[in-house]
Amino acid sequence: MRRRHRPLRSTTILDQLNPEQRQAAEAVEGPVLIFAGAGSGKTRTLTHRIAHMIHRCGIPPERILAVTFTNKAANELKERLHRLIGEEAVRIWAGTFHWFCVRLLRADGEAIGVPRDFSIYDESDQVMVVKHALSALNISTDDFKPPAVLNEISNAKNRLLSVSEYRPERNNPLQSTTRKVYRVYQDELRRNGALDFDDLLMLAVQVLDDFPKIRRKYQERFQYLVVDEYQDINYAQFRLLELLAGEQRNICVVGDDDQSIYGWRGADVGLILAFTQHFPQARTFCLERNYRSTQRILDAANAIIAANETRAPKKLWTQNPVGEDLTLYAAVTEEEEAEWVAETISRLVAIGEAKYGDFGVLYRTNAMSRVFEEALMNLAIPYEIVGGLRFFERAEIKDLIAYLHVLQNPRDSIGLRRIVNKPTRGIGDQTLSLLDLRAHQLEASLWEGLVSLLDGGELPPRTLQALRDFHDLVESLREAVRSQGLPQLVRTLLARSGYLERLKASANAEDARRAENVEEFVSVAARYTRKNPEAGLPEFLEYLALSSDIDQAENLGEVVSLLTLHSAKGLEFPCVFIVGLEEDILPHYRSVAETGELSEERRLLYVGMTRAQRRLWLSYAQRRMQFGEAQQNRPSRFLADLPKAGLRRVGGAVRVSGSLREGAAPDVPPELAMTGKPLDLTRVLSRSRKTAGKAPEPAEEDGAPRQFSPGDRVRSPKYGEGLVVSVAGEDEKQVVTVAFPKAGLHKFNAERARLDKIG
Repeated sequence: MRRRHRPLRSTTILDQLNPEQRQAAEAVEGPVLIFAGAGSGKTRTLTHRIAHMIHRCGIPPERILAVTFTNKAANELKERLHRLIGEEAVRIWAGTFHWFCVRLLRADGEAIGVPRDFSIYDESDQVMVVKHALSALNISTDDFKPPAVLNEISNAKNRLLSVSEYRPERNNPLQSTTRKVYRVYQDELRRNGALDFDDLLMLAVQVLDDFPKIRRKYQERFQYLVVDEYQDINYAQFRLLELLAGEQRNICVVGDDDQSIYGWRGADVGLILAFTQHFPQARTFCLERNYRSTQRILDAANAIIAANETRAPKKLWTQNPVGEDLTLYAAVTEEEEAEWVAETISRLVAIGEAKYGDFGVLYRTNAMSRVFEEALMNLAIPYEIVGGLRFFERAEIKDLIAYLHVLQNPRDSIGLRRIVNKPTRGIGDQTLSLLDLRAHQLEASLWEGLVSLLDGGELPPRTLQALRDFHDLVESLREAVRSQGLPQLVRTLLARSGYLERLKASANAEDARRAENVEEFVSVAARYTRKNPEAGLPEFLEYLALSSDIDQAENLGEVVSLLTLHSAKGLEFPCVFIVGLEEDILPHYRSVAETGELSEERRLLYVGMTRAQRRLWLSYAQRRMQFGEAQQNRPSRFLADLPKAGLRRVGGAVRVSGSLREGAAPDVPPELAMTGKPLDLTRVLSRSRKTAGKAPEPAEEDGAPRQFSPGDRVRSPKYGEGLVVSVAGEDEKQVVTVAFPKAGLHKFNAERARLDKIG
């Protein structure tokens, strides 16, 4: 039962804000842009602003739409509003972009042919559809990886490009293939009565754009828009907001361009920077007072982010203590780096300065966690990997969710394919091929193909009986959907399908664990029903589908947290280690040749640094295993921007005195030295063409190993001209890193690579 809170009097609502927060909260009418720096009390400002709108300005709660990016953020917003204004908070529409679009499409999607009972495909479902499309087009998944094709389709939808509007770039094989796959992919989604996450936004925009009457309905219903984390929106989300804002343009957006780190998901930081161009009457406010970190940490973070050229000017400050110096550790190897992290944690816990749960160890990629896990285990330090395999991603749980999807929408061929032989019931690959063939002949879903085969009577008796039993099981469970509550429906599903019984009968210890997870899923359904007594199966499936992967960091206990810098967004820790601060890692090797991507890498480091409340350690290693080879790495160019004051340097590696900018090897040309700026490859290659002789370098004699050096100009048959930026290893194990103007950085084995020196 929800605890009752006494709402604040309207005269005291804004008294809890600092002057800058209060000014932003009092700006109610027209477009408003609030730049909210890390730890500046953004959520407090948002919630008090909404409470002020209701209590002081007399705006009905149901006229306010608050949009966030994660369920966690939406729930926190609603809970805080409930504490501020009581039961009126439940009348506010607050949720994620996808949550809102689902509701719009359930209500009005039929205007563009979207069925009300559509399924929502998660990423694994989408990859499966792409695989089917590639197979149908006779395109090898070795040549074009399904996730890469799916990413291209997602990018197209984020730009609101339909199948007919999508145009591949010249000489881009991936995009040319994507154009073919996109059409087949959409056809299968349509047959299955399914939408993917990008469709939710794209189709909601289409409804509002194409039907003025529907658009006016939503504009009149939601006369005030509040948008959180605006720096992370893509074009489709921007267009949705623009259509909803209408002529009144009562839209308040809150964000921080310095924390925009989801460009790889389609986020466009330029949209927050251009807000005042899109909404010329906008008022702008800036929250710079930080309530989280020490001044030492903020000084370092400010210095890092100030090097980004395209940003809104702001500088975090605090009234917190100055705090302890930052530590920069230079390790010889990644093992030494990990041991130093573990020993530092162990020592501080032993002397009572911190608890295990105070520590977050942040790294650029998930693959880097292994060496830190080993070091922590060696010292018996408890840890947790944030963002590991989630409950709803486990195979047995995905099976149950697929069953429920099929009960809601039998046309869901991806779900049907997953469950048709789980538990095993004699419907193998050969029978599935027959179902596929019949569905293809009918240009229909797998379920319709199954029904057609049952009516045709052309199958062997045993196969026919297995399919009929499965068909009858699904139909009987669909009847149960209409008469049973969610928890009982799940129990009925488990009993009639034999799924749980089969797991419990197994002698496999892993199946025993799966059985426990299945029983926990019944509890999940029961808890959901208690919180949402009016909700049924469609709403439960939406809840499961819209659980964001950014919502994973829940209930972190008294353990050290290991997580990527992306996963750390929105979290805070008293003590933070940021490890692996080396070239090709942070910044990531793919970002070096692109100005925008390099700026995002710098923002990623800034986000990590501003997670720290009291202590911050930074580290790098001279040698690290990458791509199966020992790599010699240089310190990250970003470290060159750290202020010398308040920075303590320690560690076993040989360090260059003075600025870290001096750390480039003597044979590296000036263009490749660590300047902190992106590499203008077009300019560098043009300059090298002018200075190079016209005759190409003679080929090596047969059997003689080819030698490459940083600064060499080379040509690849796949990527064109490029510049060697680093060389690691010797002889047949030599690895060459080459930067290409369009393809970014790629690594090659020097002995086997098809690289020709051209100057």
